[in-house]
Amino acid sequence: MSNFFTDNADLLFTLDNLEIREAMSLIEKDYTESQKYDTAPESFEDALDSFHRILDVIGDVAGERIAPRARQVDEEGPKFENGVVTYHPLTVQNLNDLKAAGVMGVILPRQYGGLNFPLSVYTMMTEMVSRADASLQNLFGLQDIADTICEFGSEEQRQKYIPRFVTGEADGSMDLTEPDSGSDLQSVRLKATQDADGKWYLDGMKRFITNGCSQIHLVLARSEEGTTDGRGLSMFICEKCPQLVVRRIEHKMGIHGVATCELQFNHVPAELCGMRKRGLIKYVMSLMNGARVSISAQAVGIAEAAYREARKYASEREQFKQSIDKFPAIYDMLARMKTQLAASRALLYETTRCVDLRQAYTHLAEGAEKPDPAVREKAKLYVALCDVLTPMSKALSTESANKIAYDCIQIHGGTGYMHDFDAERLYRDARITNIYEGTTQLQVVAAIGGVMGRTLDGRIAEMMAGIPDEGLFGELKKIVAGMLEQHRASIEFVAGMKATAPDYRNLRARALVENETFIFVGMLLLRDAQKDASREAIAERYIRDAKFDFLRNYELIMSGDCTTIARHEEVIAY
Repeated sequence: MSNFFTDNADLLFTLDNLEIREAMSLIEKDYTESQKYDTAPESFEDALDSFHRILDVIGDVAGERIAPRARQVDEEGPKFENGVVTYHPLTVQNLNDLKAAGVMGVILPRQYGGLNFPLSVYTMMTEMVSRADASLQNLFGLQDIADTICEFGSEEQRQKYIPRFVTGEADGSMDLTEPDSGSDLQSVRLKATQDADGKWYLDGMKRFITNGCSQIHLVLARSEEGTTDGRGLSMFICEKCPQLVVRRIEHKMGIHGVATCELQFNHVPAELCGMRKRGLIKYVMSLMNGARVSISAQAVGIAEAAYREARKYASEREQFKQSIDKFPAIYDMLARMKTQLAASRALLYETTRCVDLRQAYTHLAEGAEKPDPAVREKAKLYVALCDVLTPMSKALSTESANKIAYDCIQIHGGTGYMHDFDAERLYRDARITNIYEGTTQLQVVAAIGGVMGRTLDGRIAEMMAGIPDEGLFGELKKIVAGMLEQHRASIEFVAGMKATAPDYRNLRARALVENETFIFVGMLLLRDAQKDASREAIAERYIRDAKFDFLRNYELIMSGDCTTIARHEEVIAY
């Protein structure tokens, strides 16, 4: 096997070019944290050195230990008997290896035992773990639960729960979905009631809960009697107890190593987390932003594994007296897979950069008695950027991962359909990524407001100003600039359709979001190619391919064709 950090030139490049110097200065309070904690960096260079060293450790754990165990974990999975879930011994060993590496509290504050790392670096860890075993990421990646408690819970709750997450003593789950409410969380019915002493209790059902057998649960519940929408929901913390029953674990298509549970709450004692009535409106929305990034990283990790499997097989498999990677049909597929992977990774880490800045400026603004107006504006800017980038990243990463995993099997041929190769496991694991934590269709809904509002224009202009006008860069820049001009025209066109066809924006939302993604990612790849000449070919391939896909979307949008709206019932009924 290998080290999943040092063998990945793209990941090494990404770490060294993250552009998180500003975020790190804020996170480390201008590096004054080093005066309180021995483990805190004294400068950005010191921090970057620490990131390299810890990522090297996780890369080794992922490549040398977790990956070789993945097939057996997938085949055998967790067990469920008499209401008790038992994880596979190799899954337990994987978690112990990660605990020993000290990375169970990566993004949590040092005062509770965490590493206080930026989300960008934690996301690299989740990507490598996912490449090794996607199902394990569903356990390792649940650190977002502790982060939510840290963000919105009381100090007493922070002291009570967060150190247990950091040491790995406790694990967690997000208990949101119910049998009759999937993505429609406003319709959650699990009931939270308060007794005369002010103690809260939870009653009802939850379904499709990842790691629902956990020690600590974050639960979305209806706390306000008589309500039926999101304003009646609050967030609660509860712990494993006899009243919290695991009714069953699901038999899934993929990610077999983690238990997905159906839960029954029988008057389970609970604590209110944060304020009443803000469970969905504020806390779950914040949790969803983190979940989008986490699943994007999981998808990129799966795609990395699938691409490598395909490339390795194609270089070894001989047909007609030569390896099949010499055939144009195959090397074109491999080039497309690599380009899609690089595009997904570029957008993912631009997104995490913005999330790091959003969190840093938001904390700075909220922590000051009289916040600096400039700080407030920065916080507002990065909130807006994250609101469009997190769903855009999840949509791109997960859809690309599914296509890359699909092509991986195609390159393997009949062999890829067999359990003997990892291709089919990666294909099964990839399929859930564009479903859970919000389907691609919901990511489009989340992103379209920012696209119509031109939220990314400032960042696009900033990157475009840094690209030369001559040579290959100039040619590719001109293509992207042309796409941007047409994209703005299509946005104005759709906005103008509101009066005559109010559903037209929603009908063409996916095409609009995809076109925004083509433009934004094209600029990211051009930016990166300027820093590393070896990346020019990827930028060129992506932009030239995107031009044709963009044009198809653009022509569809500008057609103003509402036939599919007017006659959809006839089409479906046929």
